[in-house]
Order: sequence, then structure tokens, then C-alpha cells
Amino acid sequence: MENQLSKLIADRGWILADGATGTNLFNMGLEAGEAPELWNTDHPDRIAALYLGSVHAGSDLFLTNSFGGTHARLKLHEAHTRVHELNRVAAEIGRDVADKMDRPVVVAGSMGPTGEIMEPVGALSHALAVEMFHEQAEGLKDGGADVLWIETISAAEEFAAAAEACKLADMPWCGTMSFDTAGRTMMGLTAPDLVKLAEGFDNPPVAFGANCGVGASDLLRTVMGFATANPHLPLIAKGNAGIPKYVDGHIHYDGTPDLMADYAVLARDIGAVVIGGCCGTTPQHLSRMRDALEKTPKGARPSLDEIASRLGGFSSDSDGTGDDAPKRRERRGRRRG
Repeated sequence: MENQLSKLIADRGWILADGATGTNLFNMGLEAGEAPELWNTDHPDRIAALYLGSVHAGSDLFLTNSFGGTHARLKLHEAHTRVHELNRVAAEIGRDVADKMDRPVVVAGSMGPTGEIMEPVGALSHALAVEMFHEQAEGLKDGGADVLWIETISAAEEFAAAAEACKLADMPWCGTMSFDTAGRTMMGLTAPDLVKLAEGFDNPPVAFGANCGVGASDLLRTVMGFATANPHLPLIAKGNAGIPKYVDGHIHYDGTPDLMADYAVLARDIGAVVIGGCCGTTPQHLSRMRDALEKTPKGARPSLDEIASRLGGFSSDSDGTGDDAPKRRERRGRRRG
């Protein structure tokens, strides 16, 4: 399926994605517990400013403000009857921003986890999950999204349901999972597991990879796991800006713009072609990342020791694939920062 994202990747070899949604919206005044998606209609000017912040910093792609836009998530805020509207408007604001630029910019429709546990462990059926994701996907499609972007997923079953919804909507899609301590998702998947899963669909993603997780070092170790498996699909790296710390009543990420610039170059040298940030990543980080990607020649694939020396050590000795790998954990998804 021909799409704007594939064209950009083919033309340059890498693209810069955006940074955090939650972090930047909190900086604009979003309150804890408030649904960001409601701002699409309540404060469209702020959502446009969110998108513009990334684009002006050099992003070639930004995610829409629709991470929690499924029926299940919006029901927590009594907005479940507005799924199509809130997702459509999120994409419409993005489409307006992108179309006014003097260069191609991809509008990616964000689709985060439902927050429910899939069968057989939980109560959410495959059919209902597909229905919820499809409802969201159609809203994003009608709003003008170029591609759908499934993110921060931890279960193979939910990833598959979202992929099926993208097929029903007849839309190209990308997909990322969040790998936490010791290189596994909350539901126990490893990097090789995701490679096998992503390449097994009859509607494979345009690109796949990892987002969020622990910190930049751990995320790159996961991306190294993808690259080692020699996938046929392009890779995505969207790591947090350092490690979260609680400072003066707020969550603060300690990753500096210079650290994220190093992370971006290392991600590219590992093999990622769509490179961005997640929690804590601001336009200031993105600007340095863009500058580093443009000015630093592509190098050899870095070693794990080099990643640790430049970005900080890993949170665990295991990457999730050895004999000391942790057992499967059962936890709910979380919001993207």
C-alpha cells in the first residue's frame, strides 16, 4: 500500500518522528486525570500548537492527540459516545497543520491500548477489541490521517486486534510495543517475539518497533534485538527522554537534548529508520535530534557497551531472551507521556 511515510523513508533513509504528547500537554496546563482527547474540541488551538511544536523542531511525522481514544478509555470520562468525533477532530487539526507546511509531514493517527486485559487472561474478547479499535480508526481516517499508529501495546492479542481494525479501515499502519525492565513487555513479549508477530500479518505494518519503556539505553537494546533478527520491515525507535524522577510534585525526565541527540544517532546506526521520542521529549530535544541526524555521518552498529557508556547503563542485565529472563507479568496498559 503506497503511503506518504514509505515515500519519505525511501527518499531519505530515516525520518524524525515527534516527542511526547502528555508531557507537552501538561506543560500547557492539562491536569492530572483529565482526558487529553477532550482538548481536541475544547482547546483545538493548544492541540495545533502541540503538533506545530514538533514540526517546527524538525519532525517529519507527528502523532495525533488520540492515544486514549477508544470506547473503553473514553468511557472513564463519560465520553464514549464521542469516539468518532474526538478522533476525527484530532486528525483534522493535524491535517490542517501538515498541509500548511512547505515540506511533506505525515499525520499518524495514535491508537493506544484499551486498558483492558484480553482473553484468555482477561475479559476483553478479540471481536470487541477489534470493534473498538475499528471505531477509532474510522474517525482518524475521516479526519485525514496518513497512517494509523498503534502504540504502547504489551499483549500480542491486543496488537493483533488493532492490526485487524486497521485492515477493516483500509489504512496503512505502524505498530510499537513498550518493553519494560529486563527487555519484555508487561505481558511477557520479547523483541524477537514482536518481529515474528509483525511480519506474520497479511496486512503487515509499514514499520514497527518500540516506544516508551524504561529509558533510552533499554529501548535501544530492544531495537538491537529487532535488528539482529534481520526483519524485512522498517524499524521504529521512540524512547523516553531519560529516566522519570519525582521533583517538586511533578514527574521530570532527566534526559537532556544532547543525550537524546546521541540516542537518535545510535538508533539510526542500529538500524531504526523512524526515530522519535516518547515521555519527557520536548521540541528542544527534537531540534537537537534533527541536527545530530543531519550532521553526523552514519556509523557502524554500536555495541551494548557503547550504548551504555553514552546514554547510561541498562536497568537490568537481561534483555528478556536468556535463561534469566523474567516471568510473564499481568498488568494493564498505561498512557503515553
